[in-house]
Amino acid sequence: MAELNTLLNGFTSVSSDLSSNDYKHQEPEDESSDALFDGVYSSPEMIRASTIAKMVARTDVPVLITGESGVGKEIFARFIHKHSQRGDKPLIRVNCAALPNDLLESELFGYERGAFTGAVTEKPGKFELAHGGAILLDEIAEIKPHLQAKLLHVLQDGEYSRLGGKRPLQSDARILASTNRKLEKAVACGEFRDDLYFRLNVIQIRIPPLRERKEEILLLSNYFIRKYREKYGSSVEELPAEMFQAFLDYDWPGNVRELENVIRRCLILPQGHMDLAFLTQPLQHSFSSPRENFASLTLPSELPQAGSAQFASLRQVSELAAEQAERKAIMSTLQQTNWNRKQAALRLNVCYKALLNKIKKWQIERPAPEA
Repeated sequence: MAELNTLLNGFTSVSSDLSSNDYKHQEPEDESSDALFDGVYSSPEMIRASTIAKMVARTDVPVLITGESGVGKEIFARFIHKHSQRGDKPLIRVNCAALPNDLLESELFGYERGAFTGAVTEKPGKFELAHGGAILLDEIAEIKPHLQAKLLHVLQDGEYSRLGGKRPLQSDARILASTNRKLEKAVACGEFRDDLYFRLNVIQIRIPPLRERKEEILLLSNYFIRKYREKYGSSVEELPAEMFQAFLDYDWPGNVRELENVIRRCLILPQGHMDLAFLTQPLQHSFSSPRENFASLTLPSELPQAGSAQFASLRQVSELAAEQAERKAIMSTLQQTNWNRKQAALRLNVCYKALLNKIKKWQIERPAPEA
C-alpha cells in the first residue's frame, strides 16, 4: 500500500495535466468526418465496417474496434457516439497504454480524499464524468489482470467504487473499446481475461490496414486536401500523378494517420517546391516488413582486419556484423512505427523487454524533430 501511495502521490500533478488534455472530452476535429462514412470508405471491408457502425450506433451495447495503429479506430468510436442516443453527452477517451495501472485505476474510478498521500481532495473518475454518455477505452489490451477484474464488475453490474471509497457508485456509460492487438491471442496466453473479452466483444468492428484497401488512397487524399487546404492557405487541389503513383506503390505501415501527415506536408510546402523525392523521403527509406529490413542491410564498414591487432576470429567478425545489422533493423523499425516500442517489438518478433535492453545497450535515442 505504501508503494501505491508513493506512485499515486508522485503522479498527482501529472494526472491533473492529463485530465485536462489527453483525457478530456474528445470532439471530432470537424463535422465533415461523416464524409468518410458516406463515400470515402469504398472498399468492401470498409463498407462493411461502416455499415456495422451505423447500425450499432442506434443501440447501447459495448463495441470492440480492432485494427493496426493509425487505421482510424477513434474516428469510428466518435462516429458511433455522435449518432447514438447519447450523442449530446460527453465521450470520454482514456488511453490505457499511457499510464501505469495503479494510476490508471484512479483515473478510471476516481479517489476519495485521504485515499493516499497527496489526495487532499476527492476526484471523480472517468466513468463518473462519462455518466449518461460514453467512455472509449483506447488500447484496452494494455490493462493488467487486476484492473481487468474491476472493469468486468462495471460491465456486469454497472457498479464501481472510488479508490479509498466505501459506497458503490452507479455507472451509466456506454463502453467503447479499441485495440491494435489480437485479443484472442492475449486471452489464449492468459494476458487478458476471457470473461472480460466476451463482455466487450458483443459487436466487433475490424478496420483493415490501408495496404489492404489501396483503392481508398485517392479518396482519402482528396478528403484530407479539402480538410486542410484552407487551414494552411494552400492552392493545391489534387495530387500530382507521379506522387499518387508513389502513394499506391507504398505499403503505409502508419496507415491513414501516416497518409494524413504526408498530405499536410504537401499542403504546407510552397507550391513549386513540392519535390517528390523530398515529400516521400520517409516512404523511400522505410521497409514494409522486417524481412525487407534485413535484405537491405549492409555489413559494417569497420570490421577487424586479418593480421591486425584487433583481429580475433571469423566468429568475432560475425558477431560484430550481426550486432550492427540488429541495430540498423531496430532503428528502421522504430522510425516506421513512429517510435512505438511495443509495435516495433511485434514487428521484429522479439519480446518487449529484449527490445528495451537492446535500445539501452546501444543508447538508441529518438532524434529531435527538425525545425
